[in-house]
Amino acid sequence: MKIMPFEVPEKKQIRVIINADAGCEADDQYAIVHALLSPRLQIKGLIGAHFGLRSATGAEESCREIRQVLELMGMGGGYRVVQGSNHKLPHALTPSPSDGSRLIIEEALKDDPLPLFVIFQGPLTDLASAYLQEPQIADRLTAVWIGGGPYPGGTPEFNLSNDIDAAQVVFQSPIHLWQIPKNVYDSVRVSLAELAVKVRPYGGIGRYLYESVISFNVRYADRPEWPKGEVWILGDSPAVSLLLDDQAFDYDLVEAPSITPDMAYRPQPGSRKIRVYRSVDVRFILEDFYAKLALFAQ
Repeated sequence: MKIMPFEVPEKKQIRVIINADAGCEADDQYAIVHALLSPRLQIKGLIGAHFGLRSATGAEESCREIRQVLELMGMGGGYRVVQGSNHKLPHALTPSPSDGSRLIIEEALKDDPLPLFVIFQGPLTDLASAYLQEPQIADRLTAVWIGGGPYPGGTPEFNLSNDIDAAQVVFQSPIHLWQIPKNVYDSVRVSLAELAVKVRPYGGIGRYLYESVISFNVRYADRPEWPKGEVWILGDSPAVSLLLDDQAFDYDLVEAPSITPDMAYRPQPGSRKIRVYRSVDVRFILEDFYAKLALFAQ
């Protein structure tokens, strides 16, 4: 189905799996819609991820939310949606197998000339499990992770907190990794007024995306620090935008640190290097998303 007024040559396309804790709050949905509307991305499947101790059935809830988004876009049944693990790794050397980890393994081992990227908008549980189950996948995919505190020292951060062992497995593995830490993904700020003008008017999915943020804002009105009332962070969207343009000028190659139980980074001199982003192009992220949503609604 052609959904944009332009095409991307097949040789410029990439294979993508989306791993999202979409049942947790409201920003995953924006990134999922953005990815689905981007012709460069061949979406090979979507994985519902857990979101820690907030729910014992988080991966199931995330799958339901992903399917709801697909239905609202008229894409229900058009993509493979599978459940990741409902809980973190039991131990740093022990996988938590799931349909999600098996999907990653299956797609990574395919004989396909197009590169495979897997974006993680929550914990790294399903990637760590896939690697522990089948280490051959390490050089057959690139993982793009929204998570971890700022460098150099690190701080507590939600996605990392939901499976520190999984992050440690991935950081110490040879898996190609792009990391977008909290100080970078927090820069994708939008106002509710902006969403009311640029998202809400555009079809059923636009209304749903807008109302999800409003609903979350009201539900957690008693929280002292977040949400702030008129501002939202579309923190998962950088993972999608970097698949459209990797901003090769805006990252550092960092020796992968060890991660302590309190989520600090401990330097590991001589370790393999990972790509850590210093910033993302917020204008590009938002304007590309708004434009694609408007074109889709037509």
